Order: sequence, then structure tokens, then C-alpha cells
Amino acid sequence: MRFIEKDVEPRQLSPLNLAFVGDCVYEMLVRETLVCDANRPVNDLHRESVKYVSAAAQTEAFAKIKDALTEEETAQFKRGRNAKTGHSPKSATDAQYHTATGVEALFGYLYLSGKIDRIRELFDLIND
Repeated sequence: MRFIEKDVEPRQLSPLNLAFVGDCVYEMLVRETLVCDANRPVNDLHRESVKYVSAAAQTEAFAKIKDALTEEETAQFKRGRNAKTGHSPKSATDAQYHTATGVEALFGYLYLSGKIDRIRELFDLIND
């Protein structure tokens, strides 16, 4: 299930478009998890969420899921990782930034493909 019922072929989108959507999907998963875990002040929620959505944290997340990815998922991750972003990260290494972009592209690809159950599976692996 997606929010917008509009046909799209994720394989035809640029990896940075996939990452643009995937960044939001990943952040929504983190935020929903934090809110469901405890009712706390928004500043605390924000401070906690940053620990999960940083380039360094997403690099660690990738290490947890990389062996569980299908060939297609790995290909989408690599498309995102190898994309020319034209951006130089301030709080991460170039490698971490590119890995995080790959993770976001993967989550964007899965979301736009309607593979919500697979997103949940991968996110569960990350949080184990």
C-alpha cells in the first residue's frame, strides 16, 4: 500500500529520486518506532531519531541487512550508492554518505514498488 495510487516504474527513476523518497520512508519508520515505544517530549524524540537517520547509522544498518538482500535489492542499493550526489557531507565520510544514499534508494525503490512487507522485514533486521 502506498499513499498515492499512481503508477510508477521505480526501475526507471533515477537513484537520487528513489533516495529522495526512501529518506522519508526510513525516517517515518524510525519516528513511528520511537513514538510507539514511549510517549515523550518532541525534543527527546528528535534527538533520538537523529541517532538512526544519520549517514553513520544508516551505514551500520546496511551492514545488518546486506546479506539478506535479493539480487534486485542489492542492485538498487548499488545504484543509489554509486549515484553522483554533487554533495560533500559535513558529518560523515564520503563512504558513509554514499552508503546511506544507497540505503535510502533501496527503501524508496521498495516503497514505490509496493513492497511494504519487505520494508518491514528489513527494518526489523536493522532493529534486532
